[in-house]
Amino acid sequence: LAAEGIHTEVIDLRSLVPMDEDAILASVGRTRRAVIVHEAVRRGGLGAEIASLINEHLFGHLDAPVLRVAGPNTPIPYAAELEREFLVDAAKIAAGVREAVK
Repeated sequence: LAAEGIHTEVIDLRSLVPMDEDAILASVGRTRRAVIVHEAVRRGGLGAEIASLINEHLFGHLDAPVLRVAGPNTPIPYAAELEREFLVDAAKIAAGVREAVK
């Protein structure tokens, strides 16, 4: 992404409760965009909670909708071939970031 002129900030949350809301809001406040990445299913996961936090506090300041890169809304597979399709990888993250900045 850097080679394409896309610069990112990464926040690696150490805990979910308590969640470092100040760090999330400060970063999104600076960049005016958010791509949330998590390995759970998309619907009802932590990413939805973070998106809600951002929308509650920074909705009017965003340059793009909050995007989530997550697993599909299906049962989490056990088979390795299916797991590769389900899990988030670098290509899926890069695609999400590109979508956020276009």
